[in-house]
Amino acid sequence: MSILDQIIASKKKEIALKKSIVSVAQLENSDLFNKKTNSLRKSIINSPFGIIAEHKRRSPSKATINNSFSAEEVVKGYENAGASGISVLTDTQYFGGSLEDLLLARASVQIPLLRKEFIVDEYQLLEAKAFGADAILLIAAVLSKEEIKQLSEFAQSLALEVLLEVHNLEELEKSIMPSLDLIGVNNRNLKTFEVSLQNSIDLVNHIPNDFVKISESGLTTTNDINLLRSHGFQGFLIGENFMKTDSPGKSLEQFINQLKE
Repeated sequence: MSILDQIIASKKKEIALKKSIVSVAQLENSDLFNKKTNSLRKSIINSPFGIIAEHKRRSPSKATINNSFSAEEVVKGYENAGASGISVLTDTQYFGGSLEDLLLARASVQIPLLRKEFIVDEYQLLEAKAFGADAILLIAAVLSKEEIKQLSEFAQSLALEVLLEVHNLEELEKSIMPSLDLIGVNNRNLKTFEVSLQNSIDLVNHIPNDFVKISESGLTTTNDINLLRSHGFQGFLIGENFMKTDSPGKSLEQFINQLKE
């Protein structure tokens, strides 16, 4: 069983437990559930740099990245530095995140928030809405075409934008549908964990221009951003590069200043 299979199996058990504790009605009655969506899509289109900065404590491939800062400190630093949006990991078992991180982030910043999670159930979309997300991530590698359609349409009925993540052409071709807002290419091979920006470059022209094009993973230098922008990408999801430093917000600020030059 691959690490991804393990994560999804754990996630399904976790969701079943959560459903027995917090009802759909409780989520729908939360204070944030009817909050107006702050569009991640528009924020990226209107930004000169399109950086989605990520709050990420650890990962299966890298173990601990940074446990030194609260979610509040990190996201405020990102917003002040000029991020177009913030991705908040909410998986606890493998990434050290939580829905509380998302809630803290929502209380701390005004810019769009993406709930980054292994989403396999509509219940998780209700959670995202209740805890202040503006957008959610769907991962094509773990969902069928019908599941992508069902989940993305339900997300949009909740006024949540949808970022669909793909790793190859097969996943992209099964996934393209009107209920998506942004399409991201993950440069990390899920089987080997090797990273190559060539993956984004190879897929970008297969993504219709109706969707905001995002490159994810392995982005470490401003040259990476400039290269990918020249190929048509508008947004760039970066986490580890900032989170591994002593000041994620300051690192992003320096990164954006280099892009300005």
